[in-house]
Amino acid sequence: MKDFSETDRRFATTLARGLSVLRAFRPSDDGLGNAEIAERTGLPKSTVSRLTYTLHALGYLSHARHGERYRPGPALLALGNVAAASIGFAELAGPIMQRLADETRTMALLGVRDRERLLLTKVWRPNGVSSIWLDVGHRVPFRGSSSGACYLAALPDDALPRIVEEVGGDRDLTLELAHRIRQEAFGQLILRGFVITPPAEYFAPNIHAVSTPFQSPDLSEPVVFTCGALPDDLNVVRMEQEVGPVLRAAVCELQTKLGLGPVPLRR
Repeated sequence: MKDFSETDRRFATTLARGLSVLRAFRPSDDGLGNAEIAERTGLPKSTVSRLTYTLHALGYLSHARHGERYRPGPALLALGNVAAASIGFAELAGPIMQRLADETRTMALLGVRDRERLLLTKVWRPNGVSSIWLDVGHRVPFRGSSSGACYLAALPDDALPRIVEEVGGDRDLTLELAHRIRQEAFGQLILRGFVITPPAEYFAPNIHAVSTPFQSPDLSEPVVFTCGALPDDLNVVRMEQEVGPVLRAAVCELQTKLGLGPVPLRR
């Protein structure tokens, strides 16, 4: 994701605000009212009202009758399907990641950067096993997650200032701290091919996770594949000795099927 300054005269502020309204929705929502959207986006309620009216008129939002809460509309669904179809690795990854989830009894996740956090865009749940509550649309922080540390490790150092600026201090992430996280995670990738953030530093105490990066030729930035589960089901030893190596092997299988080499790690 390239960095575009909001002060650039080419930057369309109204469009950016409209997209922030669409990004406010989560799979667990039972619709959102203008007040809730305003709270999530930080936009004035009057601005949100104009944006939701326009997005509803264009089919990107829907509601059954006057006063009902907004929900994603058919035009947004069509746009999402087109985007998913244009990213070639996502469909091919499905069977591999579902097999991984079933074999390890963990939830397999695909995360991509969405400005200040990693957005979960795909989730594969193990069949017949209770799993953690993370779902598509959830955003994971860079600081305090294996996914975030893995993403930072797969970036060149000169990209960190831009990333940290966009993160805007989320969970007090500074450039100095981002460099430290990246260095530690980079060492793990070189040594064993996957990243584990120490559980004591994790953003949520009820999640343990291990991650490895993937670089698609369709995208300008790396994405991250992760296996996660409750701490009782996925302790550090199991992450290190079992799940981490299997996750790395699954991503290597995906790379091979796509005719790609190993993910390049740059300093």
